[in-house]
Amino acid sequence: MDIFYEALKNLVEFDIKLYEIILLSLFVSISAAILSSIIAIIITSFLVLKRFVGKNATLLIINSMMSLPPVVVGLILYLLFSNTGILGFSDMLYSYQLMIIAQFLIVLPIIISLSFTVLNNKYMYLYDYLMSLNTSDFKILKTILHESRNELLIIFMTGLGRALSEVGAVIIVGGNIAHMTRVMTTSIVLETSRGELATALSLGIALILIAILINMFIFIIKNIYNKKL
Repeated sequence: MDIFYEALKNLVEFDIKLYEIILLSLFVSISAAILSSIIAIIITSFLVLKRFVGKNATLLIINSMMSLPPVVVGLILYLLFSNTGILGFSDMLYSYQLMIIAQFLIVLPIIISLSFTVLNNKYMYLYDYLMSLNTSDFKILKTILHESRNELLIIFMTGLGRALSEVGAVIIVGGNIAHMTRVMTTSIVLETSRGELATALSLGIALILIAILINMFIFIIKNIYNKKL
């Protein structure tokens, strides 16, 4: 009980070191989620509107990448960006930029897969109407994106939640360096191993609260969308 009280005290008293970790976590994960969403929309739009040889195989590969272990992503990036790797010259290993890239690669196939389902269903639903207008692909895309905006926002928040919970890849490429690459999940692992359970619990509570806020936002958006139907 004393540990729980101390953990809450750390949060209420706005411990600078604690909130530095929280803010870095949010910055890295939000950046990765935004970047993933932008690239995912571009890729998904092409997959929805175009027919080409190998489309089903492409979708199968993307869906399979959803279950790719994050530690494998971290390992691959480590090999590429280490001193002996082909991208070692960039000196990005153990930086927050590479952590963003790691989370981007983990979240991207998730957002693509979910977005494809939403946009493709909307396209099929509006197909006859869109074809009757004899309009351009750009206007068709603009229409289905607008009609799917609520679902896409939910998918973005889902990707953000996945990014925030990531630990395996970011601890490999980030190194968990204080004031530089230490985020909530990696800090929880470190502080627990040190026996600093109050600090670990503070970060755990913060992570849970953020997850609750994300799910509340998703719930509100779903309710607004359902009322419009």
